[in-house]
Amino acid sequence: MHGRGDPSRSGRAYGRLKRATGCQHGELGPRFDAPVPSGGYSWWYIDAISDDGKHGLTIIAFLGSVFSPYYKASGRGHPEDHASLNVALYGPQARWTMTERPADNVSRDAKMLSIGPSSVRWTGDALEIDIVERDKRLGIPWRRPVRGRVRVVPEMLNPVGFALDPEERHIWQCLAPRARIVVEMNDPDISWSGSGYIDHNRGTESLEEGFRSWHWSRAHLSDGAVVCYEGERADGSRFASALRFDQHGVPAQDELPMMADLPNSKWQVQRRTRADKGEAKVDKTWEDTPFYARSTVSSRVYGEPVIAVQESLDLRRYASPIVQFMLPFRMPRRKF
Repeated sequence: MHGRGDPSRSGRAYGRLKRATGCQHGELGPRFDAPVPSGGYSWWYIDAISDDGKHGLTIIAFLGSVFSPYYKASGRGHPEDHASLNVALYGPQARWTMTERPADNVSRDAKMLSIGPSSVRWTGDALEIDIVERDKRLGIPWRRPVRGRVRVVPEMLNPVGFALDPEERHIWQCLAPRARIVVEMNDPDISWSGSGYIDHNRGTESLEEGFRSWHWSRAHLSDGAVVCYEGERADGSRFASALRFDQHGVPAQDELPMMADLPNSKWQVQRRTRADKGEAKVDKTWEDTPFYARSTVSSRVYGEPVIAVQESLDLRRYASPIVQFMLPFRMPRRKF
């Protein structure tokens, strides 16, 4: 294992993430009205773990859906014509849905984004998501309803975004490093509360044009939160940063914990994270697909025991013809 601050097995230099210029002009909370350029994307991401550890959740609202085979096949000329709300409930009564909808099914302003019958809105102190979707899990021959409301209340807000590449074609902003979440689903009939997280990604080109792979994780600390982000860009250059957010949500670069290898997913996606002594354990694999895996991971970071949400993404696999052939079965597109 390599020591703290040494993320490379090859000895090549890594670059730290740099603050992006003009990111939301210092505003707190999400804005949904910014234009998405041709070829680009914008998404808002939420994840959460229930207080009892039995449930998990991710919600992603996409404009210019980055993993859409329809957007890719179209030449990515009209991102708002490829919008979707991805909802994944993990644990008992799991559900997964991601239905793509055209531009005439999308409306938005600074505080609200609606995609088909579902919507996401920022109230000034909370993010509220009304979900009216249908399940699309593999192996399920019928599409079950997925309906309910999720409310995410940030415990801190951060206005600073970071560029994932020197040209700032890809920007990531951790909007709420810590949050509380209340999940009230009608179908399936489940409700719970827990700890959560909100971020926003935007870009002017496709992910596969910018990157080969990345590994990302976030965890709550006693006095704030930490996000570790690293990857390999399409040109072969690498980046790796550990960002610690204080109790007010202010981010600062910190020394990288050691690299901790994790077992490959069932689809053989390579996974890794950051942890003290390079030691970490996968608790649950939330998503296991041919090109990405999302998991909860137990470890110690900066001397504290944490449960982190971790993601590994392989964009070379995503771009392969066989994966592109498979995706429409997982992500249907509707005209209404």
